[in-house]
Amino acid sequence: MLKTIAATVLLLPLTAAAQSGYFIDWEAVGEESIGYLVDMVKIESVNPPGNETEVTEYLGGVLEAEGIAYETYALDPDRANLVTRYEGNGTKAPILIMGHTDVVGVQPEKWAQPPFSGLRKDGYVWGRGTLDDKDNVTAGLMVILLLNRLGVEMDRDVIFLAEAGEEGTPQWGITYMIENHWDEIAAEYAIAEGGTNRLEDGQVKVVGIQTTEKMPRRAKLVARGTAGHGSMPRTDNAVTLLAEAVAKAGNWETPIRLNETTRAYFRRMAELTDGETSWRYANVENPEYQAEIDAWFRQNDPYHYSALRTSVVPTIVDGGFRRNVIPSEAEAMLDIRMLPGEDVDGFYGKLATLIDNPAIEIVPEEIYRPEAPSSGIDNEMFQVIEGVAERLYPGSTTLPVMATGATDMAQLRAKGVQAYGIGPARTLAEINSRYGAHSDNERVSEESLQEMVRFLWEIVMEIGAAE
Repeated sequence: MLKTIAATVLLLPLTAAAQSGYFIDWEAVGEESIGYLVDMVKIESVNPPGNETEVTEYLGGVLEAEGIAYETYALDPDRANLVTRYEGNGTKAPILIMGHTDVVGVQPEKWAQPPFSGLRKDGYVWGRGTLDDKDNVTAGLMVILLLNRLGVEMDRDVIFLAEAGEEGTPQWGITYMIENHWDEIAAEYAIAEGGTNRLEDGQVKVVGIQTTEKMPRRAKLVARGTAGHGSMPRTDNAVTLLAEAVAKAGNWETPIRLNETTRAYFRRMAELTDGETSWRYANVENPEYQAEIDAWFRQNDPYHYSALRTSVVPTIVDGGFRRNVIPSEAEAMLDIRMLPGEDVDGFYGKLATLIDNPAIEIVPEEIYRPEAPSSGIDNEMFQVIEGVAERLYPGSTTLPVMATGATDMAQLRAKGVQAYGIGPARTLAEINSRYGAHSDNERVSEESLQEMVRFLWEIVMEIGAAE
């Protein structure tokens, strides 16, 4: 793996004032970045149990090799968070760049490529965590390495946080850091995961920056009936009762509701596209066509279907212990992602009315991410992001987007940090394919990873470098 990148001073400025004087071999940076990603994918930091310390030890080794100091902070020794800070002159408040080191589990037999191989094939890096979220960890690491190698004078400190526990257990990661080590990561702005750049005909046309997100508010359905012998059917069979309830919940067409971010997003997407695609975006709130458009999205475009509503998705069903025994209890998990501003208790009430069965109990999970205000689009950071996008992707449009998933930026936003999500460039087909985050064949294109590293670098330089 290439460990050093040569940097030379130029006499002429590059694309912006903050970039003047530095030449970076982005092809070499890309190869180095891919190497780090491959190494980290091979570390099986599946949550649970996490074992994120294995990743922080790897990152620490990379930093130590270049003389960069860092600290680790852990509620559990096996689940450490790593923080390193590139110090500026203190003229402006810090910027935080972060990624999480844990990943969700896998079913290896369903993967076309080994999930922890980090295989490079067909222009992609394959494996769990390539999109969620070791790509962002890689980009943050690379930016810190470049700042250190080039000795860039910064007005802002640049803090890199490699955090544990994002996949449903933030008490080990961001929540722990905020409650116990806030001074180590406190910043005016943050850049993390959650955005997506849209590719069309090989060009980035839309730069999607996550400014808000849906709220995870999961609930368990518990069905109770009479246990008995499997040879004698019962009307209160817990498995049957549960199946009926799960079907109702999973097929529930929850109401469409747009907010300021999604309304602006769909309006702008209608302007950027043409034909039937533009028509659908333009009419998502039109009562005459709404049902038709909604049905098309549900079948063909799950992201936009979810962006329109609070979503309910059954994910786990558990009931019974023998083939010939009717169990007295069966359970199912509903992954509910609520729109910002949703009345939580009112929503559960509507769900109970829909299921309409006193034998089914709805047990909400403990809330572990706060509702937080959207990050602004009228501040210095968003303007910088737009400017960088225009330079790197001429003819593209930068849009604020609402993530259908959840991130640890919710906790940062609740603390008053203006936080923004970026991500690699992908086609709409790829976004909705079986190659996405949490899928059985997660992958990221090598080219888009290199571009994401450069995108983050230029944002950090533009927002933080001294003139």
